[in-house]
Amino acid sequence: MIFTETNLRGAYLIDLERREDERGFFARTFCQKEFEAHDLKPVVAQANLSYNRSKGTLRGMHFQIPPAGETKLVRCTRGAIMDIIVDLRPESPTFLEHTRAELSADNRRALYVPERFAHGYQALADHTEACYQVGEFYSPHHERSLRFDDPRLGIEWPLPVSAISDKDRAAPLLETFEDRLRREMTIPT
Repeated sequence: MIFTETNLRGAYLIDLERREDERGFFARTFCQKEFEAHDLKPVVAQANLSYNRSKGTLRGMHFQIPPAGETKLVRCTRGAIMDIIVDLRPESPTFLEHTRAELSADNRRALYVPERFAHGYQALADHTEACYQVGEFYSPHHERSLRFDDPRLGIEWPLPVSAISDKDRAAPLLETFEDRLRREMTIPT
């Protein structure tokens, strides 16, 4: 695997290191030792699959607060997505900054999302599927979300939104809960 750190410390793009021959190729998509060597958490508590019927479908921006913070390893296995993550670590110099990556069945790229990051994506093609390996069990009590179109975040989605859940559309704006967010996302020292 080829690990490339993004502009947000601890978030990585992971490309395949392909071993090719006349049959095609073989590549490792996960290795506990390689993740540990990059100081990433190699824990998988759940594996999820998301199917998106139409391009423009938007999911996010989701996260869980400590002590149930999630890592995610996201890969698009059919179609393409624009994946966006937001740094929610109050102590980070990139707090509330985001980065984006196009993940597709063609590029086979994955995105490693650290704990205390919000995550969301938009389907760029009809019938798109994304797979997640998640490092913590889903906890409704610890689940939170940011509004996908919050002007403070400045996220520019590539397509008009064609489908979004009522829950995601109703997520709060930062101006209404930033103080609470900072408290919930701060790790006690």
